[in-house]
Amino acid sequence: MTHPLRHNQFRRLFTAQVVALVGTGLLTVALGLLAFDIAGDRAGAVLGTALAIKMVAYVGGAPAISALTDRVPRRALLVSADAVRVLVAMLLPFVTQTWQVYVLIFVLQSASATFTPAFQSVIPSVLVDEEDYTRGLSLSRLAYDLESLLSPVVAAALLTVMSYNLLFVGTAAGFAVSAMLVLGTRLPPQPTPDRSQPLPRRITDGARVMLTHPPLRGLLALNVAVASASALVIVNTVVYVGDLLGGSATEVASALGCFGFGSMAVALAAPRALRAIGDRRLMLTGSRVLPLGLVAAAALAPLANWPLLALTWFALGAGTSMISTPSARLLRAHSTPDTRAPVFTAQFSLSHAAFLVTYPIAGWLGAFAGLFASAATLAVLATLAATTAARVWPASAPAGREVVSAER
Repeated sequence: MTHPLRHNQFRRLFTAQVVALVGTGLLTVALGLLAFDIAGDRAGAVLGTALAIKMVAYVGGAPAISALTDRVPRRALLVSADAVRVLVAMLLPFVTQTWQVYVLIFVLQSASATFTPAFQSVIPSVLVDEEDYTRGLSLSRLAYDLESLLSPVVAAALLTVMSYNLLFVGTAAGFAVSAMLVLGTRLPPQPTPDRSQPLPRRITDGARVMLTHPPLRGLLALNVAVASASALVIVNTVVYVGDLLGGSATEVASALGCFGFGSMAVALAAPRALRAIGDRRLMLTGSRVLPLGLVAAAALAPLANWPLLALTWFALGAGTSMISTPSARLLRAHSTPDTRAPVFTAQFSLSHAAFLVTYPIAGWLGAFAGLFASAATLAVLATLAATTAARVWPASAPAGREVVSAER
């Protein structure tokens, strides 16, 4: 599993990812406390709006920024995005109005929408060997899962000795260290982009490439299944634990931990599983696990059983990881160096677009019609996504290592 860390370039980039994730985790906690400080009992509305702004920046901003910055060297682009995130994190403690929070969050998330797909598109050129790349993806997945588990614990420990405003300093420090690590890393040269086509066409180039290849069309459908399961867990875990089971905040964290451990278990097993059964079989298996997990979540509404909740959340975490961990392998296999950045950006944007549908189903439908209706609706959506993925990504589709660019 740790073999990719022997590559100096990947080791530095992976470390940059980890410290930036820690900063992001601290920001999540600090932002919630800042919202409560500013808005009091309206903090939930402020955070909900901030989450919507984040999705708008990811969905609409990422492709446009990618097209506009396609000639900027990747190292300069990554460092610039981190610099913007440092600046915003340092400004957040001084805001006093909700509109200021919204503006800064939009800038911050636009910088993240610049950094993340550009970072992901660089890794395939750093880890050229297929096995190393697969292990690198597993390490990346583990980093995301560990951040979601450990950042709240770290934040809680820090809050015992400092005010929440200083968490923003920790956030800024994480992004600053990330920038320094990237700055000291020699990245492979990038191809000269083709700017003969108008900007709107270049913005949609990555999406057109994805629609050209059956495996990537399947991935677009699988994104909906992942968003269905993730939205239920992110939005409604506190409701399941607090309202149905009468649990405490500690038990909410434990339930989220079950989801994270399910994801981590698959990430650890992914390199061996992919060697044995390949991308399609593992990802479609995940797409079958998720509807079953969501059906179990619907059954939890009348049953209210803690062991069933823990098992269900573990299964949902495992199912999402079966799809998310290998997804970058598909993007790499069905893109060329000149289309890689647009393709990774399109996946980043379109995968988050699915949450614009699933978050309201999980939140609003759950609030007004109940958890059963919310989970059942998401189960239907995930089932349709899984069925669509299996149809548009036939077993006979070529695995592909060398592909041509989409027609321009």
